Amino acid sequence: MAVQRFLIDTDTAGDDVTSLLFGLLWPNSSVEAITVCAGNLHLEQCVENALYTLEVAGKAGIPVYPGASKPLVGKLVTAAYVHGEDGMGNSFFPKARQRPESLFAPTAIVELANRWAGELQIIAQAPLTNLALALAQDPNLPHKVKKLWIMGGTNHALGNITPAAEFNFYVDPEAAKEVLQAGFEVVLSPWDLAVSDGFLTREELEPILSLDTSLSRFYLAVNRAAWEFNRSHPEGGGLDGITHPDSLTMAMALQPELIGQSSRHHVDVECCGELTRGYSLVDRLGILGRPANAEVVLRADKMAFREMLIKLLGR
Repeated sequence: MAVQRFLIDTDTAGDDVTSLLFGLLWPNSSVEAITVCAGNLHLEQCVENALYTLEVAGKAGIPVYPGASKPLVGKLVTAAYVHGEDGMGNSFFPKARQRPESLFAPTAIVELANRWAGELQIIAQAPLTNLALALAQDPNLPHKVKKLWIMGGTNHALGNITPAAEFNFYVDPEAAKEVLQAGFEVVLSPWDLAVSDGFLTREELEPILSLDTSLSRFYLAVNRAAWEFNRSHPEGGGLDGITHPDSLTMAMALQPELIGQSSRHHVDVECCGELTRGYSLVDRLGILGRPANAEVVLRADKMAFREMLIKLLGR
């Protein structure tokens, strides 16, 4: 099987870490770089979490590029209340030995897309600020990227930060709108997919709880705050388990057969609504008469994803 080249754009916390582990350790996957955006946490902590994950995975040396510290418009909204103060389940790991690169992440995205034109796939699992800034540098970027996998938005479903909006799109809807309209070959992995097919209950997680490998312990540590949030916080819905929005997206990029059902639609993002800022409009009936700009994943193979996760963490 040919090597798949990835750039992962992340606001590293909780499940972002699991997604990074998939990209770093799965066979025939080559992560060329990690770019970091503020989102789940402030930028500096997101960078530190990416560097530490590289160290845990034994992949130190892959470059990590710090990017946008705030959205294009407005103030940064973070989610430490979900993922812990450090974004890693309040583990407070030591700093990794590797340090970040000096090059600005959007510039790195442009350079890597040119270096691996037609081969590079981007996993966008953060607010899309870095991608929007990269587009400003190179409007032809979409024609150089093989595929852009976006974890963001919902397909007319309940959001996870407001009733209308998913977190990544809510943090920077202006960036999401720009990126979706830019002409990338987009696969959209929405939050409702993560809830239906990327959520693993305590019972479904039992094989991982029993693994007792260094990776399984790391996985459980970085996700424990989010698990407790899901279980006990009113906004968590009383769900006793872990959601995997980012790692499910990465798994589908690695193994596209995980996609059980998808369809192409025009997708846009609301930037101005008092109640609906960050809402993603998926024009399923073609009412707007605009061309499709994204393949929206409707169903994924949950059990196959679970088996991938167990295999990854059992290394």
